[in-house]
Amino acid sequence: MKQTKQQLPKIGFLYLDYVLRFFDESNFRGWPDKIERVTYHWKNDKARFINEVKRKKIDVLVGNIPATAYETFKEIAQALPNVRFIPSIETQFANKSKENVTLFCEKYDIQAPKTLITYDDAVADEHFKTCHYPQIVKRSYGASNYGGYFVHKVDDYKEATELLAEKKYKPVYTQDGVPLKDSGDIRVMLIGHKPICAFWRYSGEGEWITNTSQGGSMSYENVPMNVLELAVKASKAAKAEYWACDIAIDENTDEPYILECATAFAAFPYVRDWIAQYIMWDLSGGKFRLPHVPLYSWEELGKMDPSVLRTLRHLYFAKYEPSVDGAYWLEDKGNIDMELTEESRPSDVPPRIEPPLSEDKIPAVVKEDESQNNSTISEDTLFDVTTISLTELMTLQGMEEEVAVNVLELVATQKLTSFAEVAAHLSTSPERIEQWLTLFEK
Repeated sequence: MKQTKQQLPKIGFLYLDYVLRFFDESNFRGWPDKIERVTYHWKNDKARFINEVKRKKIDVLVGNIPATAYETFKEIAQALPNVRFIPSIETQFANKSKENVTLFCEKYDIQAPKTLITYDDAVADEHFKTCHYPQIVKRSYGASNYGGYFVHKVDDYKEATELLAEKKYKPVYTQDGVPLKDSGDIRVMLIGHKPICAFWRYSGEGEWITNTSQGGSMSYENVPMNVLELAVKASKAAKAEYWACDIAIDENTDEPYILECATAFAAFPYVRDWIAQYIMWDLSGGKFRLPHVPLYSWEELGKMDPSVLRTLRHLYFAKYEPSVDGAYWLEDKGNIDMELTEESRPSDVPPRIEPPLSEDKIPAVVKEDESQNNSTISEDTLFDVTTISLTELMTLQGMEEEVAVNVLELVATQKLTSFAEVAAHLSTSPERIEQWLTLFEK
């Protein structure tokens, strides 16, 4: 949707109850018109949400959609054909699952580790008998791994079969382990397909997962150009206004491989300001300034303490112009520029791998979004805690995803057989638990 300089679209922030908000009005400093807020309240809220967007005459909805609401928002977007979603529903395809990340990389020929995705236990068993080790086994569902909790390394067939017997992940999602250069991987953040921040993530002592929550460390130095180029390729394929990739470099070949990619990622406030500046530039047809972020500027910013970085706002870089006499010339470290994102189409999304028809063979702990369809969840539905899915748990008012995952794990290990027992395991308010209990079979 192109706009003239005089005709600005009406922006609305897309919020969801109990989901952290990525943007607010402070990021869109200088936007002359009121920015609306529209909040999705879960469980049968689709019609009300659609009507509110129409009533407020919103042209553009800005915000990320969590994995548990992805299928519902596909339907919402179809009901709002004249509303632009930023990022688009198609762009957010990779947010939903690891499976979707792999399918995205395959469709657009983006280098990623060799991956098996299957619902067939026999196929998985044969794979683990013949594959190269180590294998990295992941829970496919959702963009977050909760600090690596749902990522596992297995070094032989015995470890693989024991892990799957315990976790019962479906689909089985396993990748060839990439021998990591310098025992680290690299996160790259992009705006308008231009890398604006990149850093190494190193595993902690005695750990193999490169996650700072598990004792890992970071470095902004010496990010290779081929990693940035792979991230740019993925961002362009996704047609993403903003994007992030986790990339591994093979220590034997120096080849980069996409491990994860999504529009949902943690970012300092000044990064969210840059994203908003880019969106305002896009929506205004160039009336607002396109942010200029020099390549590798993160090396200098990364020298600041994180407490400082968390308080920087509306950071401004001017383009360098050499003096008339040419006495000093700033070396250009790259020629990757921000670009206008192409418009997404439904055909951009790869076909998903369909689970088998016998859904009873797929444990409730990993069932995905079939229950998010409002035709299968009515307001008087009573849930059985032993068969409830993650999506169904997330429809409960006040339910947070980490709490929902904990509930499912307690059910899977038979430490929780009735929802009335949840108070003994989780630090959730008694009033909230009492409210939830009314929705469960006794």
